[in-house]
Amino acid sequence: MQDLLDVEGLVTSFPTPRGELRAVDGLSLRLAPGEALGVVGESGSGKSVLVRTIMNLLPRNARVPPEARVRFAGRDVRALPRAEARHFWGPQMAMVFQDPMTSLNPVRTIGRQLTEPMRYHLRLGRRAARDRATELLTQVGIGEPERRLDQYPHELSGGMRQRVMIAIALSCSPKLLIADEPTTALDVTVQKEILDLLTRLRREMGMAMILISHDLGVVSGRTDRTMVMYAGRAVEVGPTAALFARTRHPYTAALLRSMPLIDQPSHTPLEVIPGSPPDLVAPPAGCRFAPRCRNAQEGCLVAPPPLDPDPDEPRHRYACLYPVGTERGRQALAENRARRRTGAGLDLAAVGAGAGKLRSEERGDEGGARQPLGAASERSERDQHSARVDEVTG
Repeated sequence: MQDLLDVEGLVTSFPTPRGELRAVDGLSLRLAPGEALGVVGESGSGKSVLVRTIMNLLPRNARVPPEARVRFAGRDVRALPRAEARHFWGPQMAMVFQDPMTSLNPVRTIGRQLTEPMRYHLRLGRRAARDRATELLTQVGIGEPERRLDQYPHELSGGMRQRVMIAIALSCSPKLLIADEPTTALDVTVQKEILDLLTRLRREMGMAMILISHDLGVVSGRTDRTMVMYAGRAVEVGPTAALFARTRHPYTAALLRSMPLIDQPSHTPLEVIPGSPPDLVAPPAGCRFAPRCRNAQEGCLVAPPPLDPDPDEPRHRYACLYPVGTERGRQALAENRARRRTGAGLDLAAVGAGAGKLRSEERGDEGGARQPLGAASERSERDQHSARVDEVTG
């Protein structure tokens, strides 16, 4: 089966007074029809720039080298003629943006914003487009759809506005839906409703989806594969179940450790990842996570590690010389703890003195019913996730 999306060697950079900033640096990915991919990473890791490059929605000062390849259904997205590109967004791929209040036009009714793409791309008449808009609002769970079509965005709640954004994105039945942190600024119960809605609609419509989040709990149980990004690069990618069951990259493990657990006492300090992301104008020569990594050795500073397959699961790949859960990783961490400093200079004594102290050391846990909080978590997902948190913090 031909891949729906094929991205190879993607580099997206922006000129700055200090030099070229590479927001996405040498990233490759493939997405099959109907597949769901989760893209996870902290703010500034390049997630949003990646999907905007895929959709060819970059600002004019962005630079993508000609050798970088973004192919959708066998066609080069960046080489599409302008007239054809206008009809590419909507029927082929669509995006749900982070903040619906700033994405929706405040001076246009919901009905006008929802029917406009259908009239433009699908050539529907006014009546047919409005009927279809009513169906879409019903499909995304909005009551009294006829009345909502005549309202303005400020008259709806945050959750309802996001449902409208989803309806707009689905109005032309795209083959690929990109959801860029679709639950930002929504309360926890509404977050879960929106995520469940996206999952249900994806399955009903048979479309592929890229779900972007800074929270691993959001993608757990809702995606087929997960890609973890750090400083513009993919550091771990694989089937979601395998990535949670056998976390290998220290950054992924650090994200897991930073999640709150439902059985923690009140006011328990959250564990933080020490340090800051690297300067993308002048990134380090070696592994970009090395200055913040507990497993880092001197060799991590020499050259970036390749994204190699796991010996037990070839579809699970990670870019690390001392992976979590392996003998090399355990030995590297033991050596660093013994000298209280990593090969990259991270002071483990200072990290352990604050909120970053290992939870397993603090509580003596060997595993069990520890449940992380999160909008995406179902009970079974929480149990699996909790057990993995204990493993990667040991």
